[in-house]
Amino acid sequence: MPLSDHEQRILAQLEESLSKQDPHFAKSVRTTNVYTHGGRRVRWGVAGFVAGLVLLVLTFSHWIALGLVGVALMFVSAIVVERNARLLGRASWQDFTRTPHGDDARVNHPSRAGSLRDWLSRQRRKSE
Repeated sequence: MPLSDHEQRILAQLEESLSKQDPHFAKSVRTTNVYTHGGRRVRWGVAGFVAGLVLLVLTFSHWIALGLVGVALMFVSAIVVERNARLLGRASWQDFTRTPHGDDARVNHPSRAGSLRDWLSRQRRKSE
């Protein structure tokens, strides 16, 4: 349900006061979305997996215990990647391609996904 004009004005006033009181926090809220943290954890998980693989390859022939630590690091990293990738799978394409300027940018410029969706629906109607 869209917000009324009065609710939009109140929201704009709250955003303006937040920007004045704590500009760093306001910037971080504007530039992140729900899936930012999951994406960051996936990247760290991939880096941990690669580090575990390097540790395994370099040390397994000399120090078996250290090679097993590499295997454990790879296992934990794979679990982290899998769980966070599963959370990211629930995201829609708009959540990843959202502009960091907020929803105001969408109002001024029509979305390409919307125009593509319209074109596809017209093509389906023609073929039927």
